[in-house]
Amino acid sequence: MNSETLTITDNRTGKKYEIPIRDGAINANDLRQIRVSEDDFGLMSYDPAFMNTASCQSKITYIDGDIGILRYRGYPIEQLAEKSTYLETAYLILYGELPTKAQLDEWSRNVTHHSILHENIKKFIDGFHYDAHPMGMLVSAVGALSTFYTDAKNIFDPGSRTKQTHRLIAKMPTLAGFAYRHSVGMPYSYPDNDLSYTGNFLNMMFKMTELKYKPNPVIEKALDVLFILHADHEQNCSTNAMRGVGSSHVDPYCAVAAAAAALYGPLHGGANEAVLRMLMQIGSKDKVPEFIKQVKEGHGKVMLMGFGHRVYKNYDPRAKIIKQVADNVFAVTGRNPLLDIALELERIALEDDYFIKRKLYPNVDFYSGLIYQSIGLAMDMFPVLFAIPRTSGWIAQWEEMLLDAEQKIARPRQVYKGAGKRDYVPIAMRK
Repeated sequence: MNSETLTITDNRTGKKYEIPIRDGAINANDLRQIRVSEDDFGLMSYDPAFMNTASCQSKITYIDGDIGILRYRGYPIEQLAEKSTYLETAYLILYGELPTKAQLDEWSRNVTHHSILHENIKKFIDGFHYDAHPMGMLVSAVGALSTFYTDAKNIFDPGSRTKQTHRLIAKMPTLAGFAYRHSVGMPYSYPDNDLSYTGNFLNMMFKMTELKYKPNPVIEKALDVLFILHADHEQNCSTNAMRGVGSSHVDPYCAVAAAAAALYGPLHGGANEAVLRMLMQIGSKDKVPEFIKQVKEGHGKVMLMGFGHRVYKNYDPRAKIIKQVADNVFAVTGRNPLLDIALELERIALEDDYFIKRKLYPNVDFYSGLIYQSIGLAMDMFPVLFAIPRTSGWIAQWEEMLLDAEQKIARPRQVYKGAGKRDYVPIAMRK
């Protein structure tokens, strides 16, 4: 008997089936042969939220949550955060290898020179209410770009895909900057091609009356590291949305808009905002023990935000890097008053058996919000700051999906639990 198989005995019929195992998984369609009768559809697997179902094969991001490993194309996240830049990491994620100097120069030039928006997009953003959420504006504006670049529908043309990749990665910070300035009633600050990717984003966010904006190098580097850490994270909710919507062969702008909409949710891109609100709710370091006590009592009224992760059952490797970045930022901006609460919360949680047994360790959201707040960004901008770097990961996942011969339009099965066949009753006879 082949050892790389799974033998299943169907106790309903007494029949045995041998299912091949490949790469640690079985093909769900192999279960269809397990039937009780000829007209039986066949056995399905039921897996709400894809807790244990692989929807694709990918070469982009590797995660081992049990020991806290995250790698892009095989490169440890720690090395990329220390030695790389966001644009170089984006190239790696998209094309599979680190670029040569010539490749990086060309890549950076192409991204830089696609950062300007069509003036009608600016008018589109002007049409939003003064207090519209920046993320809602971003989602809408990205989708609107599909009407400006109709060549984007040629999704199986490699040249067209490359052009849309340049446009999306270049224009996301500009859309974000314009959305932010609109939300605070300030005039738009246009891209400056002399600045780095993150330096230019800071320029579009914070430039006032100066002729030339000069970003603080510590803040610029910190933002670059945060962008690297958020560039991709395997098959999360927004990436699944990108692949699912993209599987219909829609243009990449609409697919990115769908992914960004998924990121908008508080359980995904809004998690670091939830951490800040939790810290503000606690109020002071001396109130942390009482807060921990309420969490452990578990009535659902008090939740510990920024700890634990669907994937990581160890310390999120991104959280360790961000903690160091936070120290660098606070040295420039001053110490965030919420930091002492966060450190005390982390200290107690990491020493408490209740959290250790449940493998609740700090995740990427625990410190990132403190950094964003310290450099002057409103909490409404936090999911936007997530969407900018994640765009490179979304596009890489979308293109991988398009070129995978096994992929088809996403269409999950369901287990029907509704009523059986019923006859229509005229309204006058209904009780």
